[in-house]
Amino acid sequence: MNPQANLIFIISLLLGTTITILSNHWIMAWTGLEINTLAILPLISKSHHPRAIEAATKYFLTQSAASALVLFSSMTNAWHTGQWDITQLTHPTSSLILTSAIAMKLGLVPFHFWFPEVLQGSPLTTGLLLSTIMKLPPIALLYMTSHSLNPTLLTTLAILSTALGGWMGLNQTQIRKVLAFSSISHLGWMAIIIVYNPKLTLLNFYLYAMMTATIFLTLNTIKVLKLSTLMTAWTKIPSLNAMLLLTLLSLAGLPPLTGFLPKWLIIQELTKQDMAPAATLISLLSLLSLFFYLRLAYCTTITLPPHTTNH
Repeated sequence: MNPQANLIFIISLLLGTTITILSNHWIMAWTGLEINTLAILPLISKSHHPRAIEAATKYFLTQSAASALVLFSSMTNAWHTGQWDITQLTHPTSSLILTSAIAMKLGLVPFHFWFPEVLQGSPLTTGLLLSTIMKLPPIALLYMTSHSLNPTLLTTLAILSTALGGWMGLNQTQIRKVLAFSSISHLGWMAIIIVYNPKLTLLNFYLYAMMTATIFLTLNTIKVLKLSTLMTAWTKIPSLNAMLLLTLLSLAGLPPLTGFLPKWLIIQELTKQDMAPAATLISLLSLLSLFFYLRLAYCTTITLPPHTTNH
């Protein structure tokens, strides 16, 4: 891709994200989301491979439907209350439609089907953008409307996402798909706490984005896409492999590492809100995702020679 065109798309991504985060009016927030969608599409399909074109088409259709629902939700709220302010989303039907739209944009269960396929069809650098910066505008909208969202619905979506993200990730051999299901599982943790303590959701997202960026950039450096090639990647840059191992364990939420902090704080907050059963359930379900992180981490420690032959 032309470097100038690439720069324009990256600037458009940053512009769309900034517009959505800083806006108070629903139309401006919707405009930012649309700019984001249109800017990422060329980055997904730049390889011109049929898989990339398919991923871009799936992404476009899903995000367009979700943006239409966001607009429909804001119009319904404006019809009943006369308010276009994002923080004044008070109508219950509008809140329900908005939650569904944001769940579709983020890839929460049961609107998750597009995300692993799109990530698998995208280059690693675009996958990094899809997993981090593209999640920020929808989470910002959830943050601004958190006081009027339905806690029962969000808790249900969160537990389903954590369960399915962990379960589906166990059976994958493609690293991008494993990271997609990892993202779905982490979004469950963010969704369950957004109503009770929105700042904890932001903390969780920032730490998740930082660790995911480390993993994507490391994989891009050592040019690894599958578990089978990860097993022989230790010969390229051993120090980078060691860092990848630690980051994977941190993303899994093992206690001495950074990834444990947000999970611990979320469990603590849920217990304070008399939601000990939900906290127990989501903690047990996150053990599923712990298994596939450990599987990935194990692959980084196997010391097979780069070329093995059977005799």
